Amino acid sequence: MLSSPLLLTKQIGSSMPLNHDTPVTDVLAALAAAGDVAYEWNLASDAMVWSGPLAEAIGISDTAAIATARAFVGRINPEDLPQRQHRLNFHLAGTGLFDCEYRVRGEDGHFHWVHDRGRAERDDQGRPIRIVGIMRVVTSRKEAEHRLEQLANFDELTGLSNKQRLSDAIDEVTGGNAATATSGAYLVIGIDNMTMINDAFGYEAADTVLVEVGRRLERCIGRNDTLGRVGGDRFGILLVNCAEPKIAAMSELVLAAMSEVPIYTPAGPIYITISIGSVAFPQQAATAQDVITRAETALAEAKHAGRDCFAAYRLTEPQRSQHRASMAIGERVQRALKADRLLFAFQPVVHAKSGAVDYYECLLRMRGEDDAIIAASQFVPAIEQLGFIRSIDRFVLERAITELDACEGVNFGINISGLTAADQPWLRALVALLAERPRMASRLVIEITETAALRDLDESAGFVKTVRNLGCRVALDDFGAGFTSLRHLEALALDIVKIDGSFVRGLINRPDNQAVLRHLLGLAHGLGLTTVAEWVETAEEAKLLEQQGVDLLQGYHFGKPAIERSWQVERPQPSSSPADKRRFSSSAA
Repeated sequence: MLSSPLLLTKQIGSSMPLNHDTPVTDVLAALAAAGDVAYEWNLASDAMVWSGPLAEAIGISDTAAIATARAFVGRINPEDLPQRQHRLNFHLAGTGLFDCEYRVRGEDGHFHWVHDRGRAERDDQGRPIRIVGIMRVVTSRKEAEHRLEQLANFDELTGLSNKQRLSDAIDEVTGGNAATATSGAYLVIGIDNMTMINDAFGYEAADTVLVEVGRRLERCIGRNDTLGRVGGDRFGILLVNCAEPKIAAMSELVLAAMSEVPIYTPAGPIYITISIGSVAFPQQAATAQDVITRAETALAEAKHAGRDCFAAYRLTEPQRSQHRASMAIGERVQRALKADRLLFAFQPVVHAKSGAVDYYECLLRMRGEDDAIIAASQFVPAIEQLGFIRSIDRFVLERAITELDACEGVNFGINISGLTAADQPWLRALVALLAERPRMASRLVIEITETAALRDLDESAGFVKTVRNLGCRVALDDFGAGFTSLRHLEALALDIVKIDGSFVRGLINRPDNQAVLRHLLGLAHGLGLTTVAEWVETAEEAKLLEQQGVDLLQGYHFGKPAIERSWQVERPQPSSSPADKRRFSSSAA
């Protein structure tokens, strides 16, 4: 046991507000109440002295068993040793506090998670002579975290990867596929007549069937393949390095594994059959979304063909031609990205009443090898199909930050694809770039499309919340083109909605569009959202939109997208905001 209350105070450090007069018994009582263990480690002799409820905390009642650091380290889980040693070396070199979580084996053989925080005391030459610290047991928290991770990544019934984890695996493979030309395949397996099994034998028997199907599928796949449960009666298999001719053989193997032997359940033996749909990549699909969708299409064909069979997704000849054309465009875009020939064209979004610029939308352009400027509409659909869009959206983000940094006082807006709105690496990049720059964040508008936002409302709402917490504004593009309701708008908690241009073009002579416009404005303004009307081409349209209550306007009437940076930033007057003093030069059009 330790005998110095001063030492105990140093050990506990900022965790407990003790002073040098604190009785040892009080310190020990505090440790016991908290369930913490204090230690002193003499670096010269390797001796360790312990205080606190060792037996209750880490299951070691005999302090002699861990009287040296060497003996204590022998009880640490080998998987955790490299991390602990790295952090310890980092601290002893004179950097930071020693802070690490690892597992310690108790006398009964069970491991206990501890959070170890310590600090080295040094001599006059700055050399460490001993470490004092506190360990807190965090086993319950680590088990809860593990449970949450399991639920987030694995199917609770079968223990297999869940739909999201399998989708991420497909995304990872197809994301690198275009560059490496690796062949692969995805199989989706549906149990035939699962509803009848539920009704006839009960849910317990049905669950047994699902678990056994998962086990049999595991025996069919290779070490590098990925298996998951993707729906109530459906499983998915990702086959890597699988040439197209081998897909049929694999499917026949899986079909035989299911039908040859019955599944023994509490209700008795049940014979089952399955149907399989497959798709090969990159030949027939290039993105994870296309892979999954086309395999499901093939599965539906197998079911329609009578079940207990296999169907492969096939591209038609026009589809093959389109795919080859997309591949050629993708190669051009990749070359342009490497050669720094992707650039922005800037189009102003102005206040309806004053004409002052609120922000400039950064529209992606590609400078061709012949120096011609190519609009995004001519290459973005192809790169979305090929799975390149994430790298392009990352480029757009980084270029926008560069523009914000170079153009103090000017606001910018960028568009991101539907895939990127669910892309955690892109979101982490945004956080890393703006977390410490809130003033810059307030000058950035992130635009997502209505269809992308509605594809997964909960996921989109989480994305919007993260972006807005950074200080950025979020705009919903193409508002009105889909099926956005008041409930959707409330869930998304946006800043801006951009009314789809199809409702604005020809507005003067279209009473039906005017009625739709009033409805959309009512939805948006009822929630306090700023509204933008796109495709404004005439003064008459601008006037009518202002009268209807639209807040911001965008279109050729106020300026075409221009590569030249022709704006000017004026010094704000006391009665106006900086945004109201930014004007767009008409020469930029």
